[in-house]
Amino acid sequence: MDPRISVVAPVFNEEVLITEFYERVSVTMGRLGQPWELILINDGSRDQTPEILDQLYARDPEHVVVLHFARNFGHQLAITAGMDYARGEAVVTIDSDLQDPPEVILDLVRRWQEGYEVVYAVRAEREGETWFKVFTADLFYRLIQQLTSVTIPMEAGDFRLLDAKALDYLRSMREHHRFVRAMTSWVGFRQTGVPYKRHARKAGETKYTIRKMVRLALDAITGYSMVPLKLALWLGFITIGVSLILALVLLVIRLGGTAPLAGQGLTASLVLFIGGVQLVMVGILGEYIGRIYTEVQQRPLYTIREVKRQ
Repeated sequence: MDPRISVVAPVFNEEVLITEFYERVSVTMGRLGQPWELILINDGSRDQTPEILDQLYARDPEHVVVLHFARNFGHQLAITAGMDYARGEAVVTIDSDLQDPPEVILDLVRRWQEGYEVVYAVRAEREGETWFKVFTADLFYRLIQQLTSVTIPMEAGDFRLLDAKALDYLRSMREHHRFVRAMTSWVGFRQTGVPYKRHARKAGETKYTIRKMVRLALDAITGYSMVPLKLALWLGFITIGVSLILALVLLVIRLGGTAPLAGQGLTASLVLFIGGVQLVMVGILGEYIGRIYTEVQQRPLYTIREVKRQ
């Protein structure tokens, strides 16, 4: 019997928590009383996670599906692979570190049954997170809201449910630099949120470092906004304007016989300023050109070493 609900969970070096995660998902889905499957994507784990995933499949082949990536491809592509292999009428994406309680899936499914095609979990509370993490997360969401053409709900992560209709459109979007939250917002459909309390990590370390968060923000901005390119144009006009005004001021001072402001220090400062603006512009163009280069290569989004499915 095909599953009605597919739960998709990327897994990377979670040997301590993955068994408990499976057990809590199993209990939660059992309460629904509907056919379900749990798709666990091993994103190139380097600890005992692959062996534990195989044991979970051997223990419960009726519900567990395991995808072993050939290498580490990252969280967003692991979610994508799980969506590609999901067979349910609705798909729930959730992290396997237990910060997002699997029990909240019941609330997501309930809202889906009410007619919503996309139901996202909203972090009403963040347990055990530092002020810096909360601040940078808030800054991240506000930046995306201001610079991109899609509306991403504040405090909504990748913990969400998608109906098959919305999922079909996501599957057709094969860009390499992926930001699933923005993609989900872009496809539209009836969407609603479910508040929940995000727990502190019980063990291990977060996989989303500052560097990865910055990379994710760049992917979101360059994938859904032309503002950076327009900013480069504006900076160019501003630089030209400032240069013309400064040149006029220096000319007036020179004609007036007053000691000129010009000198080696001022000249060097102006050259460095204009050079910095040019480098910023080149960097912005490089981000967009790099995305184009990656897309025209038409490589697969990921490679899978082994699939374990009944």
